[in-house]
Amino acid sequence: QPVEVAAVGQQRHVPLVMVVDDSLTMRKVTGRVLERNNFEVVTARDGVEALERLEERVPDLMLLDIEMPRMDGYELATEMKRSARLRQVPIVMITSRTGDKHRQRAFDLGVNRYLGKPYQETELLRNVSELLGLGREHG
Repeated sequence: QPVEVAAVGQQRHVPLVMVVDDSLTMRKVTGRVLERNNFEVVTARDGVEALERLEERVPDLMLLDIEMPRMDGYELATEMKRSARLRQVPIVMITSRTGDKHRQRAFDLGVNRYLGKPYQETELLRNVSELLGLGREHG
C-alpha cells in the first residue's frame, strides 16, 4: 500500500515522467506505478513518438526502453543530449539488455540510471525520487 503524502499537488509541482517503451503492458504498468505515487505520466511507443511529445512538453524525467522500432533508446538518448532544451532531463533506462556492454554504452551517452526488466517497483521509485531530488520531506 503506497504511503500517501498529505496535501500534495496544490502547492507543489507534480513531476512529469515520460515513459518510452514499445510494450503497451510496460507503459500501462509503469504509468500506474508512477500515478499511484503522485507523478504525472506521459507515454510514447518509441523514440520518434517521444520526440514529438517532447516538442510539446519537457518532462522532469524520462524512463526509456532500448529496443524499440523506428528509433531506439540509444538513438533517443543521443538526440536528447544534443538538444539544449532536453539535455538536462535525467534518463533511466529500463531494459532486458542487462549486459555490461549495453550498460556501458548507455552511461557513455549520458544516461543516469540503468535498470533491468522486470524491474522492482521499489527500486524504480527510489531511482526516480533520487534523480528528482524528492523523498526529503521527512528529513
